[in-house]
Amino acid sequence: MSPRKRRPPVRRRTRRSARRQRADDSPVGLLAVGFFALVLVAAVVDWLLAHAWVLVLLGAVTVLALVVRHRRARDRARGEAERSRSLRYALEQLDALHHTRFEDAVRDLMQRDGCRDALRVGGGGDLGADVKATDPYGRLWVIQCKHRRAGAAGSAVGTPDLQVLNGTARPVHGADVAVIVTNGRVTAPAVAFAEQQRLHVVDRQALGAWAAGSRPLWEVLRAVPPPRPPTALS
Repeated sequence: MSPRKRRPPVRRRTRRSARRQRADDSPVGLLAVGFFALVLVAAVVDWLLAHAWVLVLLGAVTVLALVVRHRRARDRARGEAERSRSLRYALEQLDALHHTRFEDAVRDLMQRDGCRDALRVGGGGDLGADVKATDPYGRLWVIQCKHRRAGAAGSAVGTPDLQVLNGTARPVHGADVAVIVTNGRVTAPAVAFAEQQRLHVVDRQALGAWAAGSRPLWEVLRAVPPPRPPTALS
């Protein structure tokens, strides 16, 4: 016969621990804790009332901290606005960028021009839109970026690139202005297709004038749609 297995000893609570547990859970104990908490709060309030200067000092410090925080935020916003207005790119700088940083540069230039909501949306599944922005006149710009590492010596932007933009900018994204921006060349058939379909082309020459100057893109381009009429919400 196999020997019987012993059951592990059951730990029993001592009478003292059981009494302590009952005392802690009793309403009398909870009332006592609440009473002492009220006494402590009352003592703190009495002390503060007797030393009103402490409350005044705390209020003054709080107000001062809020003022300093507000001024820092305002100065930071002003500094960012000044940097944005003074943003300039040389073509050589744009040539040296990675294609995603090129899209960032186009977004930053649109922000410089006053498009506060300019956003880079390029990536997988972007449906032909690398940058979206609303200009101060209410027009939605959808921009497709074509970066060429070799600049003017790189492959030219052709009609198929414009066809992608034409197929998505207005039907999918609701663009008022559809633009393709490149630091390279654009073929003559692509330019002709863009004119037929009311698309706008920013080639290397136009990009240089826009990025290195101070005029907004809608002043660099020709035949841009007129501003949207104001609405009750504008």
